[in-house]
Amino acid sequence: MKLTEIARALDATLLVGEDQLGIDITRCGASDLMSDILAGPSEGSLLLTGLTTVQVIRTASIAGVSVIVFVRGKTAPTEVLELARAGGMPLMSAPHSMFVSCGRLHAHGLSGLNGHR
Repeated sequence: MKLTEIARALDATLLVGEDQLGIDITRCGASDLMSDILAGPSEGSLLLTGLTTVQVIRTASIAGVSVIVFVRGKTAPTEVLELARAGGMPLMSAPHSMFVSCGRLHAHGLSGLNGHR
């Protein structure tokens, strides 16, 4: 799924990463525990989270996450946006809960981090 399609499916607003709207995402993980993201395969995936801290950007970078979506309409402080921009990490904000966001992405064909549907 292209990032533009993901944004449409989630009614999301792009915060950072205008130049990366064409990237392709096939897997998705959702967590507010960054240790869960580090523990599972996440190379090239999307992360749904309610956390909006610099640690999210750093953890996602280490894990190989390609894009972060903040759920529940959250946006990020300037320092988080700047860190994501500097690292080439697209960020979006979706108005829905984590549960609804996961359901929408699953309905559009994304699998979990382990590749299973």
